[in-house]
Amino acid sequence: MAVPKRKTSRSNTRSRRANWKATAVATTTCPACKSPMVPHIACPSCGNYKGRHYGAAERTEHQG
Repeated sequence: MAVPKRKTSRSNTRSRRANWKATAVATTTCPACKSPMVPHIACPSCGNYKGRHYGAAERTEHQG
C-alpha cells in the first residue's frame, strides 16, 4: 500500500476540500395538491405519486 513521503500542506488540503460543497435539494410541485415535493418520492402532504395514492405519506424510521 502506498504511503505518502511528506505531510500534505494546509493550503493543498484546503484547496482540495474547497470543492466539497453541499447542493440544494431539487423540488418540484405536486400535480395533485401543488405543494413542493422531492421528485421520485410520494408527496409528503397528500401521498400521491404518479397518479396513485399511497396511504401513509409519513417518513418511516428506516428511511433516515
